[in-house]
Formats: sequence, C-alpha cells, structure tokens
Amino acid sequence: MSKTYLAIDIGASSGRGILAYVKDGKLVTEEIYRFSNHPLEKEGGLIWDVDHLFHEILQALRCCDIEDRRPDYVGIDTWGVDYVLLDEVGKRIDDCHCYRDVARHKVDDVHALIPFGELYERTGIQFQGFNTIYRLYADKLSGSLQRASTLLMLPDYLNYRLTGIAEQEYTNATTSGLVNSKTHDFDGVIIEKLRYPRHLFKNLSQPGTIVGELKGEVVELVGYHAKVVHVASHDTASAVLAIPLEKGEPYISSGTWSLLGVEVPNAITTLKARELNYSNEGSLNHTFRFQKNIMGLWMIQEIRNELDPKPEFAEMVKLARKNPSDKRVDVNSPRYLSPKSMIGALKEEVGDVPLGELIYIVYASLADCYAASLREIESLVGYPSQRLRITGGGGKNMFLNQLTAKAIHKPVSVGPIEGTAIGNLLMQMLASNEITSLEEGRALIKNSITIQEVLP
Repeated sequence: MSKTYLAIDIGASSGRGILAYVKDGKLVTEEIYRFSNHPLEKEGGLIWDVDHLFHEILQALRCCDIEDRRPDYVGIDTWGVDYVLLDEVGKRIDDCHCYRDVARHKVDDVHALIPFGELYERTGIQFQGFNTIYRLYADKLSGSLQRASTLLMLPDYLNYRLTGIAEQEYTNATTSGLVNSKTHDFDGVIIEKLRYPRHLFKNLSQPGTIVGELKGEVVELVGYHAKVVHVASHDTASAVLAIPLEKGEPYISSGTWSLLGVEVPNAITTLKARELNYSNEGSLNHTFRFQKNIMGLWMIQEIRNELDPKPEFAEMVKLARKNPSDKRVDVNSPRYLSPKSMIGALKEEVGDVPLGELIYIVYASLADCYAASLREIESLVGYPSQRLRITGGGGKNMFLNQLTAKAIHKPVSVGPIEGTAIGNLLMQMLASNEITSLEEGRALIKNSITIQEVLP
C-alpha cells in the first residue's frame, strides 16, 4: 500500500497543505488546508509572524487526523533568504525579518570587506540586496549575531519547531549567498572575512533525507506520529524538481516571483553570467538551477491590493485584454520591490493611464522580460531552446502564457500548476523509498498530470 504524504507549501502571500499518495501508478493529491500569510510592520520594519505560520502548520496536520489520511511523512518548503537566529537554549533572539525590509540590506558594509566579484566567483549567487549574507550584517551591527547559537533558514526553523532537531538544508542555504558552489558547503573564507560566528554554519542536508519524528508535544496536539523530511525547502527548488523537463529545457517557476532558468550539473560563474545577474542555486544531488529572478506577479497582486473592491484576477485579465498598450516598464527595477503604492510607482514611469492599460503594461513587460532573459540564458549555456516550460500558480494565467509564447517565438508547455507542492512530495517519496530517483519521480508526474501547450 502506498504511503501518505503531506506537503506544507508556504509562499509570501499564502500557504497550504497538500495530502498525497500513489494509486494505480498516478500521484493523487488533495488540498486539505489553506491559510493566508503576509509580512507585518513592526517598529518601522517588516517581519514574518512565524508563530502564526507554525500554528497554521499544526492546523494542517490536525486536518489529517482521520483514518487513512494521517501522513507517514511531512515536508515544508518556503521562499528563500529569510532566517531565524536562536540562542543557546533554542529561543528566538529576534523576529524573522522579511527580505523586503530594505533597511537591513547592508550591501556596502559587506562589499567593503569582500567585493561582489569574489562573492560571485565563490558562490555563483546573483546580487540581490535582500540575500541573507547582507542582512546578517545588520544582525552583526545590532549584536544579535554575537548572541546566536544557531542560524536556521525559515523552513529549517519550522522543522525545528516540529521535531526539536536543528538542521540546515542545502537548497535553501544556497540562497543565503554563503555556500561555496564547488564544495557545496558554507564558505569559510567568506564567513571569516565578514567575521560571522563560524559555529552558526553547519553541515548541509540534502533533499530527500529525514529530519526526525514529530516531537511528543506536537504528537499530542495533532493526534498521530509522522516523520519530517528535508524536502528541497526552497520553493523554487521544489517547483523545478516537479517539472518533467527534457535535458537542457528552460523553465519558469511563475508566482509572486518568476524564476527563469535551466538545470546544469555545475555552477556557471563566468564574468558574463555575473554581469547579467544569473544565479546558481542548489538543487538535488549538488546540481544547480542556473536562473534569474524576475519580479513576477507580485506587481499584479499589489495593484489588486490597492483597489476597492478588490477584483478577481480574471477580471483584471479581461481589463488588460481590452486595453493593449505599447508602453513597457522594467519589471526588475528596485522601484517595484516594495513601493508604498504599486499603482503610483507604475504611473510615475508610464503616465496616468487607465487601469486596464496599466495591467496590460505589467503583463506585457513580464513577457518581454522573459523573452530577453531566455535569449541571455541561451547565450550563456551555449545552445538554443525549443520550448519553455512553466510551472507554478502563475501558469493558470493563460493571458500571460500567450503573451510569453508570442514574445519568445516558441511554444510554452504549462504544468504542473502545483509544482512546488508536487516537488515537495517527490522528495518525501524519495526519503520513504517509494521512488528511487528524480527521473522516476518525474516519470510519475508526467503520467499523473495534463500538460497544456500554448503556441506562439
């Protein structure tokens, strides 16, 4: 009989629990719980309410306390770069600060000690002011880092709350900008130059390994025992593992962020890759996702949040279709990272255009950015692509998919939509020995879902 798995997939705007098992050679999934998530303002900064997140994880686990639904294995994925510091007794030293809190981006302080060129050569991680490496310097300046006994990326911390075991997982750790792309361990040279406490950076666990059992007090709360697994805990890493990729095919993981890339066996850290701001983020078995961050549907989400009443996303698409425009914006401009008003920031660049046109401009600008980034990545890896694969919730937006296919002049294959949760589940299945390899897992996914084809 197939084992049962629970994927806890937490994004920057929502989280959910997906229960799954294999039946007749197909993966069967069911969403059993969903909850909201958003950063909170606190004393001028942005934080994540990690106690709320843990409460919601417990709620998802409780929803499974029914015969034949209790999971044998549980895995958690979140976005990258955010982290928690614990003291010597395992208590949180400070809040979990949100990556959008620009006051904590201590870029100049870090680059004064180790220039970005050297950082990129050692880690292969693209420059982003919110990378963990820069924000840890804010903790160093405040004294929090010196008081810390343990550093855990957000999903590692949530695993710790479930099991009492503090371990660091590879894929999420690479988003910190502190992991060497050749040794696949935390980089001692970088840590020493920045004078970060060496004891915070421990051995890294691979996806598909077991963290431990739910601890006793959690078992009492949820009603059953289960094993917690290190999945590919960076959500994009999970999403890409779920795509039935052919060798060398490019992908977009489309959601709040859009991540466009290709799987490679070794990091690409050339000068051209650095100048074009491509990143080498860790994947299963020490391979890499050579990719670029693009702002993504965050801009559309923020436009919607400013409107009263808030329209359905389908209504926004209808408005865009009726109001095409030749105007475009640079979706990766820092002005769109965390503006007080997304609509205001856009109108500063394109003028006081109607709402429908503004929405169209964002969608078309995203598609054009995808096309430009795809041309870049083809030049960097040295071969052309035949199609682009899209996974993630953004794949449900057929208007954006159509604009993308037209912009890249290639077909677009969409699916799985629930890529992140499915990739999470695959690594649990690897830990349980229900599958023996990623290739076997991808074949299972290909047999379980319908891929939508969009022609240019």
